[in-house]
Amino acid sequence: MTPSQNEKRVPYHFGEKLRTVRERKELTLKEVAQGAGVSESLVSQIERNRVSPAIDTLLSLADVLDINLEYLFEEYRKKHPVVLIHKGERRQVKEDSILYEEIVHPEEEDGQHALEAYSITIPAGEQTHKGSYGHLGREMGFILSGSGELHYEDLVYQLSKGDSITFSAGAPHLIVNTGTEPLKAIWVVTPAQRFVS
Repeated sequence: MTPSQNEKRVPYHFGEKLRTVRERKELTLKEVAQGAGVSESLVSQIERNRVSPAIDTLLSLADVLDINLEYLFEEYRKKHPVVLIHKGERRQVKEDSILYEEIVHPEEEDGQHALEAYSITIPAGEQTHKGSYGHLGREMGFILSGSGELHYEDLVYQLSKGDSITFSAGAPHLIVNTGTEPLKAIWVVTPAQRFVS
């Protein structure tokens, strides 16, 4: 097998890190394999980057070796520092007649710093519902076109094209399109609620 073929087969190399930690902890291949519920030969092949482990196997090995997943995936993140979502590839979800299009996809490894962002299109006379009970974190919105209101607890804020707004998301809140044309906005939420999935 040529190096290029092997690279295609095993694109991410966890083996060296797994072996280094195992040896540092003075564990045998057999002990790790038994703890992870896999064969000794599989652990050996993974350590030599002969095979790419299934995610459940990788998680089991990480658990047995007490390895932080961030440590295992740091090589991947260094090779993929930028996430690009092309215009025609945005994931969408509808809440009644309201369209949400994902702009930023939350990454699990970002932990408390994870955020999500999407564009919202609210038809005339309609309103959002997903924040009506409140949730942890903060939100920021920027109105691209149209007009409306942000209802926040018992307060009402007028929104027009070019306005931006930020608030704690813990209180009940919703956006109402009070105009005659669709209200379009960019919305950012942190930590991510994973509304678009």
